[in-house]
Amino acid sequence: MSDPLILQMPSDGAQQLLLLFHGMGSTPESMAPIGRRLATEFPQAAVVSIQAPHPGDVGSGYQWFSAKDVTEASRPARIADAMPGFRATIEDWQAKTGATAAMTALIGFSQGAIMSLESTQSGAPLAGRIVALSGRFATLPAVAPATVTFHLIHGEKDAVIAHTYAISQAEHLLDRGADVTADIFTELGHTVSQEALELVVERLKTHVPQHVWQAAQAAASGS
Repeated sequence: MSDPLILQMPSDGAQQLLLLFHGMGSTPESMAPIGRRLATEFPQAAVVSIQAPHPGDVGSGYQWFSAKDVTEASRPARIADAMPGFRATIEDWQAKTGATAAMTALIGFSQGAIMSLESTQSGAPLAGRIVALSGRFATLPAVAPATVTFHLIHGEKDAVIAHTYAISQAEHLLDRGADVTADIFTELGHTVSQEALELVVERLKTHVPQHVWQAAQAAASGS
């Protein structure tokens, strides 16, 4: 794994860990505007944008898994192959910052969102909150972990990953008792607008599950 982009690291200890994951063929710098905005709103959070481990099939950036000739049938296996390294990266930053899973939020765009969502299906959840921007599960999720809040944010004009995935998968999660929000921007394509960024901030600030709040309080008190 290449060097990450550290956007904020509190000197007196982190009360939250916000990890950002870019899309296919991109770089950690592409998530920097989101990270800087989050750093402003959460001054006691460690904010880090992670670089995917593999050179991209397209462009000059990086990818979590190859999308070359990918199909609905082949995608899950590619994600499964990439998942151990993805989870290890999260665990490494949790060890560096002292953050628990409840204190951790994963904010992913496109392929980074896919990996973040799928991480909840491959062992114990490593984060209390998942923000999926223009992403999807590879398949309908088998489990809806009680300790995870899902925020799905998508553009109706997304020509890469259809917004209907956000709707159907949110309904699927809700049917299984998950804590989930789904927001569709009617004029948004496969990108993150300023309005979408502000919604990310709002969701993370106002939609705080009890277990996440308790973890933050414990970190603040040093217990």
